[in-house]
Amino acid sequence: MIRIRHADETPHEAHEINVTPFIDVMLVLLVIFMVTAPLTTVNVPVDLPSSTGKPTPRPDDPVFLTIKPDHSLALGEDDIVADALAGAMASATKGNKDERIFLRADRSVDYGTLMGVMDKLRAAGYLKVALVNLQGQEEDSEAGATAGPAGDAAPAASGGQP
Repeated sequence: MIRIRHADETPHEAHEINVTPFIDVMLVLLVIFMVTAPLTTVNVPVDLPSSTGKPTPRPDDPVFLTIKPDHSLALGEDDIVADALAGAMASATKGNKDERIFLRADRSVDYGTLMGVMDKLRAAGYLKVALVNLQGQEEDSEAGATAGPAGDAAPAASGGQP
């Protein structure tokens, strides 16, 4: 007896890629990046001066010290008094005096105030200080322009010891 095979009797193999696990991993990564991205910026508003120098690479967990227009200080986003600077820096850097401190100062802060804060940092044992500014703008072309948000700041290439 001769048997006739029908097309529906042959086993079919699925040749499709299951992308559901890939999409699940991508969504988890998206959520992680959405949560951690706002935590990596400092939201203390200051009007930073600009520079055309090449920025240095940013460390994983930078310590930002900000001098506000009213000459008050902020460590990260927390306001501190100048007398408590050494203790606040010790807790922020976990006692590591070799960690680079990123010093941000408003454009209206005078040179004497900036140097006074740098002297307090030096007295506390923090010798690696980088000055932060806005990138890609020259002083002359910025007279009529407004500065971008404070989170757009990058460390200056001229950061060094005070």
